[in-house]
Amino acid sequence: MSADTPRRIVLLRHAKADWPQVSDHERPLADRGRMDAPAAGRKLADTGIPFDLALCSTATRTRETWKLAVQELPERPRTVYEERLYEASVGDLLALLNETPDEVDDLLLIGHNPGMHALADALAGKAEGDTLQRMSRGGFPTAAFAVVGFSGSWKTVEHGVGTLLDYWAPHD
Repeated sequence: MSADTPRRIVLLRHAKADWPQVSDHERPLADRGRMDAPAAGRKLADTGIPFDLALCSTATRTRETWKLAVQELPERPRTVYEERLYEASVGDLLALLNETPDEVDDLLLIGHNPGMHALADALAGKAEGDTLQRMSRGGFPTAAFAVVGFSGSWKTVEHGVGTLLDYWAPHD
């Protein structure tokens, strides 16, 4: 792998969750979430990104989001359920990215806010077109995703290293 290997990180926030009398970690998707998750999967498929790896939070709502979204992809990537994605700070998320093996070119993270939005903001030193304005205006709602591109090793991922290539939210 050369230092200029192009890579993409897709940050997907879980779909809309319900608020039953369970712990936050165990909250399931709401009806709207069960509709939005497949829509997010279809939009992910439309990007044409062939994900090498998906890292998914262990929370119920993220696992349910991924189960519904992945059915819309042409190929199912290797999936790792990562408890460190739950309640992760930007620093925690950057540390996870830095651990990604360099044979992975395209990575999908399925996680939570405020971490997903904060990480997209932190990584995006540049943005294509109006993607940054759309993401800022939308506030990264449930089932939204951002695509950030960068070149180099995962070990070099840090603030400002990437370009915000795409942003999508289900109710824009």
